[in-house]
Order: sequence, then structure tokens, then C-alpha cells
Amino acid sequence: MKFCAVFFYFFLIVDVFAQHSEKVVQYIKNHSHFAIIEMYRYKIPASVTMAQAIIESAAGTSDLAQQANNHFGIKCHADWEGMNFIKDDEEHTECFRKYLSVEESFRDHSLFIVSRPRYNELFNLPIYDYKAWCNGLKECGYATQKDYPEKLINIIEKYQLYKLDHLWIYDDENEAISILEVELKTMYPTKG
Repeated sequence: MKFCAVFFYFFLIVDVFAQHSEKVVQYIKNHSHFAIIEMYRYKIPASVTMAQAIIESAAGTSDLAQQANNHFGIKCHADWEGMNFIKDDEEHTECFRKYLSVEESFRDHSLFIVSRPRYNELFNLPIYDYKAWCNGLKECGYATQKDYPEKLINIIEKYQLYKLDHLWIYDDENEAISILEVELKTMYPTKG
């Protein structure tokens, strides 16, 4: 009986890891520290930032991410004075923001949200309530897709990104980032 339980547990663990896209896991490992920094500076949940980046950039593999370092699909608006990248989207030849680095994209995403009054209500939500934030982003007009909140929540739960929000308890972002390295190893242990 004990052997059967161990055997079942082994396959349960293998099944859980098989469900994770290696591309997404690597993206999380490479970029979640940017989301932590932004959470400390602007009080946007790291889980939500990461889920948005994963969806909007196809985990860093989209043309926009690869060629313009734009990991959030942020378009040029009237106030944008930076570099741009032209590509077809919902309309022909749309202007998207272009960045020198991925870090710059994460920073501009935060600034985009904190600088627009339509997102002000989000900052009344608890930083740990990723579901409310996901629904709030849709209500505030961040995305046009009806199921955008569900997509974000699915990514957050599938990849345990809510654990990133719990790093908020540390005194500063540097301490949180050092703990993040340990946390990522427990969230996504190396196979083998």
C-alpha cells in the first residue's frame, strides 16, 4: 500500500510539472524580479504584472517583445515621446511603444497605470487581492478582451504567481528579491 501511495505521489508531481510551459517558467525566472521592484515602487501586485507580461508578450516571444522590448502591448498615445514600433494589430499599422530594455518596459507599464486617472480605483484594492486587480484592470479599460481577467487569473494560479505578492512583507525590494531566488526554486524545482 505504501508503494502505491509513493507511486501515485510521484506521478502526481510529474503531472503538475508537465502542465507548466517551460517557456513560461523560464520567463518568470528571468523577469519576476522586475515585477517585484515595480510592486515595491508603485504598489501594483507582482502577480498581476507578471501575468500581464506573460499574456501580452507570449512569455517574451512575440514580435513586439523581441523587436521592441514591449512586454505589455502598450501603444503610443498622444503623450508618448519615446521610440515607437509600427505593426498591424486591431487596425492597420498601429504605433506601439519601443524600449531599450525589458526593465524599461516593466517600468513604463507601472507608470502607465499610476499616471492615468482611470486606474486610480485599483489602488484602493489590497495588494494581495489579485482577482480584484485582474477584474479591475478590465473594468478600467486596460484590455478589450471579455475574458482578460480570467486569462490573468488562470496564469497567476497555474504558475503560483500569487506567491510573488507575499514578498511585499519584506522591508525593501532588495530583501524581497533575495528571497525571490529561493522562492522560485521551490515554485519550479529543477527536474532531474
